[in-house]
Amino acid sequence: MKRYILALCLLACSAAVVAQNKGYLTGSFETNDHFYFDDEKTGAMTGDDRFGSNNYLKLDYYNGKFSAGMQIEGYLPSTVGYPKELSGINLSNLYATWKDDDFSVTAGTFYDQFGSGLLFRSWEDRALGLNNAVMGARFTYNYKDIVAFKALWGLPRFGMGIFTNNTKSPQTVTNTSTQVRGADVSFAISNLVGWTDTYLAVEASALNRFEPVSVDILDEGGKASTFGWSGRANFESHGFFAKAEYVDGGTRYISNPDPKDGDWYLDKRANAQLIEAGYNGRGLGVTLTGRRLEWMKSEIISGNMSTSNMMNYIPAMCTQYTYMLTTHHPYTAQVGSAIGNFVNSGEIGGQIDAFYNFRRGTAIGGKRGMKVHANFSTYYAIAEEGTCKAGNLLFRDFSFDVEKQWTKKFKMVLLYSLQQYNESYGARPEYMTQNIAVADLLYKWTSTFSTRLELQYLQTKEDKKDWMAALLEVSFAPHWSIFGSDMYNHGSSKIHYYNFGVSYAKSRTRVALGYGRYKAGYICSGGVCRVVPAYTGANLSITTSF
Repeated sequence: MKRYILALCLLACSAAVVAQNKGYLTGSFETNDHFYFDDEKTGAMTGDDRFGSNNYLKLDYYNGKFSAGMQIEGYLPSTVGYPKELSGINLSNLYATWKDDDFSVTAGTFYDQFGSGLLFRSWEDRALGLNNAVMGARFTYNYKDIVAFKALWGLPRFGMGIFTNNTKSPQTVTNTSTQVRGADVSFAISNLVGWTDTYLAVEASALNRFEPVSVDILDEGGKASTFGWSGRANFESHGFFAKAEYVDGGTRYISNPDPKDGDWYLDKRANAQLIEAGYNGRGLGVTLTGRRLEWMKSEIISGNMSTSNMMNYIPAMCTQYTYMLTTHHPYTAQVGSAIGNFVNSGEIGGQIDAFYNFRRGTAIGGKRGMKVHANFSTYYAIAEEGTCKAGNLLFRDFSFDVEKQWTKKFKMVLLYSLQQYNESYGARPEYMTQNIAVADLLYKWTSTFSTRLELQYLQTKEDKKDWMAALLEVSFAPHWSIFGSDMYNHGSSKIHYYNFGVSYAKSRTRVALGYGRYKAGYICSGGVCRVVPAYTGANLSITTSF
């Protein structure tokens, strides 16, 4: 009750200030509701409850240099595939910030990251059911864009947030005793010496993580406090850029899959290396990325297997697809694990991404130009810990797509992807191969009426063999949109995964209603994925802001 009274007091104070000053209040509300049905063909079962509902109310108040806000979340219960610890209604976020020209101070919940996020990142992604906001304090200072410094302390959120005391079991725990203390500094050498067309900066971060550990880990020499750090360098000049980052994540204690010598835990040193280089200019863009990860899984609660139990950001560095058949087996970065008698310490690999815009009036670009994009990514298990020796293939993808505006009304995207995926996570030298082709065709009949057609095909000799898919979207701008799709596994199960719906948007409000059959698979956002079981049902989504 106290947390709701606190939130109402904050809201009342904000409203009073709005009435007396020039401050303003903004907010948003989102609800995603599912009603499930049993489906004998896919084996989807509703269980005890046919209903799932995820709800978010966010309020923010701004007055000059001061801002404050809150977020209330309700899972009544959570939709299928969401982390189990998300349940009930709770005040999840509450903050107040003072931001001047050179510094800022925040008390309450906040989001932040160090560097690329390999060492530390707190963020919210509702598609993943992830919100690891830190409840504590943060201070930032910027001196003439030469030195930027920030320091933070707090408790990272897990489950329903810091404002709850529910500790029923390790699987439903919604608060933690984990603390993070850290600092990050950036020194822009180029701004100090007055370079105008070149940027050069060196950066560093330090993070201390404190979590009470079990007696077993203490017996192995483990400590409640672990220390990690990172060093980075960034360079940009005349379209060229280069970045390098080294991370030491501290000691990790991994359950020993074969404790013959009486050691129940393996102590491993987490580390990562990231290099990026490329060029952007004159219609050409090329990026080369290399990354090595070893035992880089950073958890809020040690040993908890929830997909929301993460304290850093390690996305899959490959093409992030949105088409149905290209996401059957999305790659997730391997950060180190012990499965049975197989110990996989991490991954090593990289990608090269390139695009070129053929200008209008050229022989290839034609009247309206053309964009060509290609990506090649490949990742391997680390064969020997502490080395760069590559082991078995984990994932490989080559993709090529062409985007062409043929007329003012007709636009075409053609894509081909060759994907190779190791289901054993590198334990065995085997992988499945998929060839995927996509045609995305958009035609604007009038200024308010358009249609978009997707045609897709997936060919493979493994898994469930071949698939085909189609989607038709009809838009009546600016309000209505209707779609229907079908994904058919004609190579094995002979099951149609159909989906159709309608949406209406006006001003800042959007309402969408749909019904469909969904296969077991993954939902990915920003290179991070969560597993979703098969389900069939109706979906209602409402989003609005004010």
